[in-house]
Amino acid sequence: MTKEELVRNIEAVEALIAKCMRDAGFEYIAVDYDTVRKGMSADKAIPGVTDEQFVAQYGYGISTLYTGQSPQLADVPTAAQIGLGEQNIQIFKSLSAADQVAYNLTLFGQNPDAAFAVSLEAEDFSRIGGCTRTAVEQVFTSEQLSTTYLNPKDALIAQDPRMIAALREFADCVREAGFSYNHPDEIEADIKNRLDGITKDLPLEALSPDARAALTELQGEERAVAVVAIECEADLLEPVAVQIERELYGGPQP
Repeated sequence: MTKEELVRNIEAVEALIAKCMRDAGFEYIAVDYDTVRKGMSADKAIPGVTDEQFVAQYGYGISTLYTGQSPQLADVPTAAQIGLGEQNIQIFKSLSAADQVAYNLTLFGQNPDAAFAVSLEAEDFSRIGGCTRTAVEQVFTSEQLSTTYLNPKDALIAQDPRMIAALREFADCVREAGFSYNHPDEIEADIKNRLDGITKDLPLEALSPDARAALTELQGEERAVAVVAIECEADLLEPVAVQIERELYGGPQP
């Protein structure tokens, strides 16, 4: 979608989230485009940490940054927290513990990490819930909400025989390091699913010893696969994508 369409969609979703929350008895201030965009840009990033340092320390930042806390209370500014806006953070912090639980269940459903900014950046709305899902379903098409949706630019690139061949090379590249994935998108989805199975969204201090051990193992694997897969992607997929975009549009597109 164009930037103008993105701005309209974000503003529409935020207004609908605010209305849904208000109807449920909670205060939520509709977040502006710039704030949501900052949240989207903050995915896989921490202030003061380079991209290379982030990958080495946190992998994709999924299991490695998991706390089980509400995103509003995260010690490290996350994409979800930034995308909610400071006003909504303060509203949440003013609530009692019981009301905070009810607030986030109303806003996010069962997955408080699947905030609007995070899901929009990932182009994956499969885990959103609560008022966020109610709003998104009124603004985005059923096709855009599908887990198999690709925006038109990405779809053209994915269908190109050169990209199909490059993805086979990518799969071979990560397999040489001991990982079995055919596409970069499969990796994050797999880590998220395994994390959910281990933690059940519980805070770290509530996890059993076995769950803590499984989480530590997953974190180590996430770091290892991220280092390998991101290098394979940079070497094998990105040059092909740039070349296809140049032929289609005259250069890389935003």
